[in-house]
Amino acid sequence: MHCVTEPDWTERYKGVMDVFSEAKQKGIIRAHGCSCHSIEALRAAAKSPWVEVDFARINPIGSHMDADPQTVVSVLREMKSAGKAVVGMKILGQGDLAKRQDEAIRYALSLGILDAFTIGTESKSQQEDLIRRIAAA
Repeated sequence: MHCVTEPDWTERYKGVMDVFSEAKQKGIIRAHGCSCHSIEALRAAAKSPWVEVDFARINPIGSHMDADPQTVVSVLREMKSAGKAVVGMKILGQGDLAKRQDEAIRYALSLGILDAFTIGTESKSQQEDLIRRIAAA
C-alpha cells in the first residue's frame, strides 16, 4: 500500500489488507506492507504484525521525511527488531542532497537497518553514477 498517512491506517484499510493477505496465501505475492508518509503511520506500521515490509523516507538531513532522522531511525530499529524488511526512500532528500550524494549514500549504508533503498534518477548516466558511488561507499 502506497503513501499511508493516517495513524489509524491499519484499521481504516483493513479491507485492502485482507485482499493482500489473501493474495499472499494464494502465492500471488510474497509479502505485503506499505510506504509511510507520516510519523504516526510509520509508528503504526512498526506495531502492525501485518506489515512485513515498509518503505520509509530516510536521509541525514531530514528532507521530505516523516520526522527528524533520529526519530525515524528509532522507529525503523523497532521494525527491524520485529523482523520486518525496511526499504529506504528519499535517500537524496528528493534532490536536496544532489550535491551531497556520497554523504547521503554513506549515511543510508551506515544505519544497518535498511534491507534495500531506492533512489530516483532522471537519466541513465545519473543512474550509472549512483551505482558507482554506492559500490565505492
